[in-house]
Amino acid sequence: MEKHPKISPGRPKGSTTYDSKPAIAFGVAVRARRLERGISQETLSSMASVERSHMGKIERGEHLPNLVLILRLAEALEISPGELVDATKELMENPNKL
Repeated sequence: MEKHPKISPGRPKGSTTYDSKPAIAFGVAVRARRLERGISQETLSSMASVERSHMGKIERGEHLPNLVLILRLAEALEISPGELVDATKELMENPNKL
């Protein structure tokens, strides 16, 4: 009979689910669009139903939002989610813009 390895809760040792490069680029893209629209971080957080402190973490690249939050942010910023992702990708490809 084959023994199965013991399953431990949480992530495997040494693994990480956070990649700073896309998080920072996404935050820059969100901030740029927000400033382009002339709205405050507090207003955007309210429009997207996000706590203001969390919005700050997103813009600083300390948190990479999930799909639901990306959709809400895009709607609040009056931009398509695809445009927001494209802006993020462009920033990642041109690190001098970060």
